Amino acid sequence: MKIIRTRWVPRRKFAAMNLFGIVFAPKGQILPPRTINHEAIHTAQMREMLYIFFYLWYFLEWLFRLRRKTSAYRRIGFEREAYHHEHDLEYLKSRKPYQWIRYL
Repeated sequence: MKIIRTRWVPRRKFAAMNLFGIVFAPKGQILPPRTINHEAIHTAQMREMLYIFFYLWYFLEWLFRLRRKTSAYRRIGFEREAYHHEHDLEYLKSRKPYQWIRYL
């Protein structure tokens, strides 16, 4: 996973943004290990979904979850898996494919 530091990622809204396995982070900001791990989990999810299906599923699930009063973003299966395991820096070594399905 490659990390690119740029001024185009807003610091207040995002710690980092992962697009097709490339992480974009604000220039001058140090990413904590948990954030890097969170994005690495997303990269693993993207690979197993062949990238384009990851984004398609992400968008459709986000739309579906908008109907609820809780945050649609936090309820997406991909995000729930990543947030749940972001502190476990060894998680990707034992992660089985399609584990995000357990978080739907």
